[in-house]
Amino acid sequence: MTTLYLVRHGETIDNANRIMQGQTQGELNATGIEQARRLADEMSGVHIDAFVSSDLKRAYDTCKIIAGPHGKEVAVTPLLRERDWGGFTGRYIPDLKNEPWPDDIESVEALKERAARFIDYLKASYPGKVVLAVGHGIINKAVQSVLFGKDMKDIPPMRNTEVRKLTL
Repeated sequence: MTTLYLVRHGETIDNANRIMQGQTQGELNATGIEQARRLADEMSGVHIDAFVSSDLKRAYDTCKIIAGPHGKEVAVTPLLRERDWGGFTGRYIPDLKNEPWPDDIESVEALKERAARFIDYLKASYPGKVVLAVGHGIINKAVQSVLFGKDMKDIPPMRNTEVRKLTL
């Protein structure tokens, strides 16, 4: 079995300003950098065989900080990217509450299919290993939804740099 420490990236400038980031790169703010450093300290004594990140900057930068004490490189995959929010990307989240969803938002089915491919990728690439992977709020929910066979709404949201230990 593969052990997965699933992490959400540190706080970004857009998180703090309540902007829908979607698949934009994003930039950690000072709080996000500090969150990643604290998590790096907490995880420094934990055996981790591999570090994997979404290919979006905010997740990669978080993972690179956490991997630092372990002296390991970070593998990247687009499978762990955040949900594509289409026309909602870059918009102020509170303004979206009563708006109709644009047709270009990634469907839940497509998101969960990508999450399943991520799980398969980890099992095939890191069998029996311990992996720390940094993703995003919604894709991390999708990974857990697929793994536990639950609806996305039944998976609690993850805070920035929260870690969940999962067995694949």
